[in-house]
Amino acid sequence: MASDLRGGSVPLRSLKGQWLLVVVGSAACDADCEQRLLLQRQLREMLGRERDRIDKVWLVTDEAELKPELRQAMAALPPVAVLRVPRALVEAWLKPASGRALEDHLYLVDPMGEWMMRMPAAPDPSKVKRDLERLLRASASWDTPGR
Repeated sequence: MASDLRGGSVPLRSLKGQWLLVVVGSAACDADCEQRLLLQRQLREMLGRERDRIDKVWLVTDEAELKPELRQAMAALPPVAVLRVPRALVEAWLKPASGRALEDHLYLVDPMGEWMMRMPAAPDPSKVKRDLERLLRASASWDTPGR
């Protein structure tokens, strides 16, 4: 079970039905975390008309407060779904590359809620965009924008 920033319960199955670009990290969000959140936003926008098929999600793995500027940025349109999820639950779902931390990657989750792909720790945005475009094109026959 996850919770929103106000402490309200959010069932993780509510995320199903849409492709998800997922960032994982603590609420403190260091410079690397901020860079992954920026990349997440840029990748979604780079997809043009297909961008509505992807939601942005930030899984916060601790109880610390978000910085006010981050909270404001996450609410900007289109908003990032910021959910607090116990680290153990995230670790059971998403897997980092060998020798890497869970927080080092941007993850892609399919509309059925299955972890599908992780981006390298320092990805080339144009290569990731190309992979996302191929994936969305291949899934166009069974996947539609929105939930």
